[in-house]
Amino acid sequence: MEKLTMKQMPRDERPYEKCMEKGPKALSDSELLAVIIRTGNREESALELSRRILSLCGGTNGLEGFSRLTFQELLSLKGVGNVKAVQLLCISELTRRLARTKTRTGRIFTTSRAVAEYYMESMRHESQEHVVLMMLDTRGRLLGEKWMFAGTATASVVSPRELYAEALRSGSTNIILVHNHPSGDPQPSQEDILLTGRVRKCGQMLDISLTDHVIIGDMRYTSFREQGLLD
Repeated sequence: MEKLTMKQMPRDERPYEKCMEKGPKALSDSELLAVIIRTGNREESALELSRRILSLCGGTNGLEGFSRLTFQELLSLKGVGNVKAVQLLCISELTRRLARTKTRTGRIFTTSRAVAEYYMESMRHESQEHVVLMMLDTRGRLLGEKWMFAGTATASVVSPRELYAEALRSGSTNIILVHNHPSGDPQPSQEDILLTGRVRKCGQMLDISLTDHVIIGDMRYTSFREQGLLD
């Protein structure tokens, strides 16, 4: 069976032509992805392959499903080799970073919601727990961030000593802990509460305040500060 190309499609169905005539906002998710991957395989066009990529996560379709795909899952698709798989993973990571950059621009992190919005897209899709240290000045301006740990699907371990070593190097006066729950439920576990207490006590001795601990779930978050759990 001969390979179907974009040129064999009716003109008004070709993503390239549609983008030039109407702009990228007129393209569907699969059409945008087809423009990126450029070619399909011997049995299907790039557009058909794009649709399969976006539906690979079972019941989760569209870009949310795409952002969850792993390298091995992409390689399992006929027509996707190492180069295409790497390109797709890089596109996914770039969109996460763009979302975080847009959220951060011109903002000072003085609210838990601002923190949650900044990290939501980069952390809610992760299959393992990640701990991020935010280092801020007295006005809440972000001086730096450090991804400290990647753990199992249910637990992570981080040392207060490592956290404050980073904070001291940055010259920050305040820190915020952020971590995700792969389950999607942001309610703190007993381990989360104990860790927060340990980190807060260590900070008091170093005159560096732990101002919040934000747990990222699936489009939800829990703030220790908002819940009164820092007292």
